[in-house]
Amino acid sequence: MATEILVPTLGESVSTATVARWLKQAGEAVAADEPLVELETDKVTVEVNAPAAGVLESITAQQGAEVEPGALLGSIAAGSGAAPKPAAPAAAPTAAAKPPGTGAGSVAAAEDKASAATPLPAAAKLMAENNVTPAQIGAGSAKDGRIAKGDVLDFLSRPAAQAPAAAPKTERALDAGEERVKMTRLRATIARRLKEAQNTAAMLTTFNEVDMGAVMALRAEYKDAFEKRHGVKLGFMSFFVSACVAALKEFPAVNAEVEGADTVIYRKAVHMGIAVGGPSGLVVPVLRNADEMGFAEIEKRIGDFGKRVRDGQLKLEEMAGGSFTITNGGIYGSLMSTPILNPPQSGILGMHKIQDRPMAVGGKVEIRPMMYLALSYDHRIVDGKEAVSFLVRVKEAIEDPRRLMLGL
Repeated sequence: MATEILVPTLGESVSTATVARWLKQAGEAVAADEPLVELETDKVTVEVNAPAAGVLESITAQQGAEVEPGALLGSIAAGSGAAPKPAAPAAAPTAAAKPPGTGAGSVAAAEDKASAATPLPAAAKLMAENNVTPAQIGAGSAKDGRIAKGDVLDFLSRPAAQAPAAAPKTERALDAGEERVKMTRLRATIARRLKEAQNTAAMLTTFNEVDMGAVMALRAEYKDAFEKRHGVKLGFMSFFVSACVAALKEFPAVNAEVEGADTVIYRKAVHMGIAVGGPSGLVVPVLRNADEMGFAEIEKRIGDFGKRVRDGQLKLEEMAGGSFTITNGGIYGSLMSTPILNPPQSGILGMHKIQDRPMAVGGKVEIRPMMYLALSYDHRIVDGKEAVSFLVRVKEAIEDPRRLMLGL
């Protein structure tokens, strides 16, 4: 009896994926849990492993096909497998062949084309829409140097990419200085999610400010010993994660979510989402059971997330199931913002830039390193008093880190 190969769950904010490439051909033997096919989503590349050992009997979803969770990719038949098929000849170039040129210029162009990496299907589609060639991007960040969608988005974000040589496949407005361009898949997904949050939740934001002096002094004093002992640098995020965990335990509604029209789900554990910027855009990996973690484990996990986001190795299941989110716009220079909820969560904390400001301390004016904090929350289940008190608890813990050590 054949075993079906199905598209796995793609995460809370991902509803479709593109078949990037098959790692096995029909008729080849496969082992259980062996990678069979790569799927490319808006944010990460996912490997689908063989659900059983046998022979890859059929491939239903070909390279470039768009698939949804639960869709059939192919099937595996029982057996030891036939002899592997010879490697297929190299695919013909997608662009129409051009007459060979002459001179040094054409030789250089040929060399550039030969050295250019092969784009994944979703990347190829985006490149075609924006008239970008593989030679312009070079080696990609995906496996074997292939170009991923994130590489294309990164290229398009550069000023030089705004003026392609040939007319792009877009609808131009009457004004020569304007251009209508269809949203990328990633941007469309982000737009849909943000609008969903605004339309569903009764979203409100409350603000406070925190003196970062105590945390900065503690970090400066112990950062070398911390790194020597734990093998990871001591950052600010572990303080904020720990402070939020303590505040969420005191105000559980901020860690809850609304289900349907009249049900509230209160979580006993804290699954902390940490917004991380990557080549394909902002993703939110989740620190599961953050309430059971110490500073060193939090720093290690966040550092690992950041590295794998940049390398495109983050797994979809690592971005699902968060109960609260922290986002730090300060690393980009933001002084103040109103973060939007990450549905179905009911709270998100926005950190911002640390800036020296004159403050009244003990009846005197002192220059202190201050940070504005913003808590956006779902007013359907979180009262204003709870939200303000939550933010005050975070402020108190950061301004006196000893409270975190003593569980106060």
